[in-house]
Amino acid sequence: MDIVGNRTLRDLLDERVARYGDKPFLVFEDKDGNVSEATYSAFQTRVDRVAAGLTDLGVGPGDKVAVHLANCPEILEVWFALGTLGAVMVPSNTANTPGELEYLLDFSGAVAIVTQPAFLSTVSTAVDEVPAVRHRILARTATAAPGTLLLEDLVSTTTVAPRPKVNSEDVVQMLFTSGTTARPKGVLLTHANALHGGERESRGLLLDDTDRCMTSLPLFHVNAQVITMLSSLTVGATCIVLEEFRATKYWDQLRRHRATQTSLVAMQVRTLLAQPERETDRSHALRRTFYALNISTEEKDAFQDRYGVELINAYGLSEAMTLATLAPVFGPKKWPSIGKPLVGRTIRLVDPDGNDVPVGTVGEIVIHGVPGRTLMKGYYRNPEATADALRDGELWTGDNAYADDDGYFYWFDRRSDMIKRAGENISTVEVESVIVEHPEVAEVAVIGVPDPLRDEAVKAVLVLEPGSRLTAEDVREHCEGRLAAFKIPTVIEIRDALPKTSIGKVAKGELRKEARTE
Repeated sequence: MDIVGNRTLRDLLDERVARYGDKPFLVFEDKDGNVSEATYSAFQTRVDRVAAGLTDLGVGPGDKVAVHLANCPEILEVWFALGTLGAVMVPSNTANTPGELEYLLDFSGAVAIVTQPAFLSTVSTAVDEVPAVRHRILARTATAAPGTLLLEDLVSTTTVAPRPKVNSEDVVQMLFTSGTTARPKGVLLTHANALHGGERESRGLLLDDTDRCMTSLPLFHVNAQVITMLSSLTVGATCIVLEEFRATKYWDQLRRHRATQTSLVAMQVRTLLAQPERETDRSHALRRTFYALNISTEEKDAFQDRYGVELINAYGLSEAMTLATLAPVFGPKKWPSIGKPLVGRTIRLVDPDGNDVPVGTVGEIVIHGVPGRTLMKGYYRNPEATADALRDGELWTGDNAYADDDGYFYWFDRRSDMIKRAGENISTVEVESVIVEHPEVAEVAVIGVPDPLRDEAVKAVLVLEPGSRLTAEDVREHCEGRLAAFKIPTVIEIRDALPKTSIGKVAKGELRKEARTE
């Protein structure tokens, strides 16, 4: 038996309500600056009402419900309500196009979707192609659109939600993540995964019930879910969620909400550094800032000197329900190290044959754990990918690092067919599969190239069919509507031929080397 036992998300909420009922749990600031607040008890009441409303619609154990919302309390209310019912949340990136959302809905088998007016057009187009989606639920509005139900009407029900038997290893979330395939894979995450994440990260960051943890990162990703929300819930702290990130306002928001911990990605660090310096930059309650890859030493030093707060580096991924390593809060950081394995984590660095590599040698990061508890349960409807990633109680990440004599890990590179752009993972194969659909494109290779603001930019190198006069702008227009905006190449190069290996494969390594040199 581990620290989580057979407890669920709902069990954790009920435990914290019993101890911290009248304490603020969730503070939300929308993009217009309006602030709402819910105590632990008030949040529990909303969860019960949402669960009852979903029960009236026939949602029950095992059912999948998609959520296509910007940051707001309703995401968490729906997630905990579904967890109460033994159902599964399927979060959707709000940048998804109708085609991308249609795939998510169809592949997951979602029976309902929760969205808001700003995204209704995208959702309607997608849902029209997926008859299995029986209900379109609108949140954050008092006005229903044709063919939709209002979430606020559902929570007014007098029905009492059932409390079916739910186990810790039951799936509570199907989170789609880009990888080395043309289509995102559905990562199956359980109640145990969620609770272990909250325990692990809150302990690693030394949080307690006096903390106020703030994020503007999207709640459809594990970073905000675990680093901010679940960590807060685990220790009885207060979770502060912003609807959006604006560098011009962020530091004022930190002060106003008295945040003691926040989480940033590289793009946010850089845009905050680009703001005019103010005498109040060091006037805040932050004890530390969680950060994961990938800024320069100069940027790190400039940020810490200016804002007077330490950056805590780390490494994690959705398949492990976030963090695997973390820089010690009180020990040496050894920047640019991504830290040491967290308590409860055992990590190996291996060669392609699975043999441990020597200290200082680059190897693939392999995380020991228990599928369905400390590692994902698997990929939905993809036994081949599951078998490749989960082998004998270990998660093979496809990411590479090396270690020093003191057990600190250092990031080397990510999966060759993955691009990291402003905190989002992009599959090069997915982008290539869209571009090559154009009848005038003969071949295409997509790679990530350095970007001074967003980590990496998406570059497409194309070979056209004979006689074609296709332009870079034509390629971008072709991608619009087929790919989310952040996936569309910003750098497009047309060549007579692509470099090839001896067996005829595109030599992406050469293209990446050229890009680094440029």
